[in-house]
Amino acid sequence: MADQATSESNQRELVGEVVSDKMTKTIVVEVARRIRHPRYQKVMTQYKKFYAHDEKNEAGVGDKVRIVESRPLSKLKRWRLAGVVEKATKIDKVEV
Repeated sequence: MADQATSESNQRELVGEVVSDKMTKTIVVEVARRIRHPRYQKVMTQYKKFYAHDEKNEAGVGDKVRIVESRPLSKLKRWRLAGVVEKATKIDKVEV
């Protein structure tokens, strides 16, 4: 039992925004990180996309979610959804 507790704490956690939920039980999460350029010292934002397993299809496009590292679930999926941090607000179309 203690082995499971330590292995869970070693899992990486990332927070990002869902950019696609068109696949069944899969979401695409874009994670942004800010780094300083080693030579020019300019702060840049780097983005990376991760495929995550969403068993209940609870996350939608624009949601801020937390994903955790897991065993390989498919060719591309190595992460699973841990929870929705913030739901996206829906904007109604304005008729002109």
